[in-house]
Amino acid sequence: MNTAMKIVVVGAGPAGMAAARTAADAGAEVTMVDSEPEAGGQFLRGRAQFSHPGVTHLKNTEAWLVEDRTLHLRGPKQLSFDALIIATGAYDRPLPFPGWDGPGVITAGAAQALAKQGVTLAERVIIAGTGPFLLPVATALQDLGATLVGVYEASSPTRWLRESKAVLTNRHKIAELARYRKVLTRLETRTAVVAKHGSRVTVAKLDRHWNPVSHRTEHADLVCVGYGFLPRTDLVPNARRTNDFLDVDERQQTSVANIYAAGEVTGIGGADLAEAEGIIAGAAAAQQEPPAKALEAVRKGRLFAQALARAHAVQSGWRTWLTPDTTVCRCEKVRLEDLTDATSMRELKLTSRVAMGRCQGRICARNAAELTGIPFDGQRRVIAVPIPLGELAALPDDHTP
Repeated sequence: MNTAMKIVVVGAGPAGMAAARTAADAGAEVTMVDSEPEAGGQFLRGRAQFSHPGVTHLKNTEAWLVEDRTLHLRGPKQLSFDALIIATGAYDRPLPFPGWDGPGVITAGAAQALAKQGVTLAERVIIAGTGPFLLPVATALQDLGATLVGVYEASSPTRWLRESKAVLTNRHKIAELARYRKVLTRLETRTAVVAKHGSRVTVAKLDRHWNPVSHRTEHADLVCVGYGFLPRTDLVPNARRTNDFLDVDERQQTSVANIYAAGEVTGIGGADLAEAEGIIAGAAAAQQEPPAKALEAVRKGRLFAQALARAHAVQSGWRTWLTPDTTVCRCEKVRLEDLTDATSMRELKLTSRVAMGRCQGRICARNAAELTGIPFDGQRRVIAVPIPLGELAALPDDHTP
């Protein structure tokens, strides 16, 4: 009698749910681990109502280390696996500017999460950053009664003229813009928030490198910023990656044996791409052939994801928005002038304490690297999330000679 494969999926967004369902349908014994109270990830925010008889769903559970074929969970608790699927998604990347660490500035992702709970936080709102994610956030806040002072896109739409193949292959993405027509009248391109003091917000028109060429003052109670996303790849620090995102083959396998990845940890391309990648990863992890339909969806979706990354790439001019006393690391109160002449991220952390706070550099490390010219290490740490020392002490002793 064959024993069912043990497959563990980390993350319960569109990619994780699809991977778990597919692997379970193939006869695997599946456990889906997620830090949130309900499935859905950032996209569905608990509205997924996930249920599958072949999947054990561990909610409110934080994974912090992959060791051989064991996943360590907060508790302490361990799960053994034959295959692991990483579907941990991504988080907002804010760019610092004078006043960003004060009241009235949050990430666009946080604003969307609050909006899905019926909360807007303020009456007059600015959405600033780059990428199509700004539009659903603006729409959600406007639908709740907020006044949109402006939706400021730092890049130019002309960048998409060079991406005709991706656009034609993913025409449904263009049709989705119709959902956001109510906020398009508030959209200004090559525009960014470069300072905020109280309700006074300094808005700049930008050149193609994002250097400010003119300034004006607007008044808003809340500024929501989002300059793309950084993937949560902490659990597989030694896996190969490109531009921070995990490299995978046509079966969604990473460079680490028996570890697969799906969704935004491999690139930002939307929920439909994430779901298709999850189906492929779930099938491959269960040693099944991935469906041809999912393989084709991923092929098309990755064209769009690559075009999106090029069209909305962060440009170097953002560094001119800062003044010497601008906070770079909010956890440790590190200012721009506190950054040292270090030659590595490790040295920079030790000499300035940047990225040494509670968020462990998720917000500041990439920005600090660009400000100093130090190569970004992709958050390659042994332990993925902060954990109490008591949990480490409670781990069983290894008496292996």
